[in-house]
Amino acid sequence: NKGRQGFRTTSLSVDIMGKFLKTGKVVVILAGRYAGRKGVIVRTVENGSEGKEFGYCVVAGIDRYPRKVTRSMGKKKTAKRSKIKPFVKAFNFTHLMPTRYQVDIAEALRKVVTDDVVNDAAKRHDARKEVKAIMEKRYLTQAEMKAGKSKQGVGYFFTKLRF
Repeated sequence: NKGRQGFRTTSLSVDIMGKFLKTGKVVVILAGRYAGRKGVIVRTVENGSEGKEFGYCVVAGIDRYPRKVTRSMGKKKTAKRSKIKPFVKAFNFTHLMPTRYQVDIAEALRKVVTDDVVNDAAKRHDARKEVKAIMEKRYLTQAEMKAGKSKQGVGYFFTKLRF
């Protein structure tokens, strides 16, 4: 394996990547339909499975972000602008960019998003409704949180990536 001078020719193995892609980590999707969207890792599969011959993460993320809400808006308008459109999908490790943020809704999402959900479209549709409810509830209660790592993570997760 003789590469150009100054460049490493070794590739990252799944063992190295799996260490920082943990449940609850906020990631940015880099490729495909949801490129540029943020998501939360629900489950990590290191060595792949029957249908997928590669290491992947099951991610629950936001396809349509909530809109800006101000204090002068009423309850009805606030509720309407706080709606979220989620997605649930399995992504290859190479298509995810981890951030420094963690989110505390991962355990609730883990109960909803199981192995069956990722493979079956009908179950995924039902799971998406439950994920939507979890995310919207968390979005509306983020002001009541105590300051800390998860508060920063939640604030970052629910804001649209500007690029």
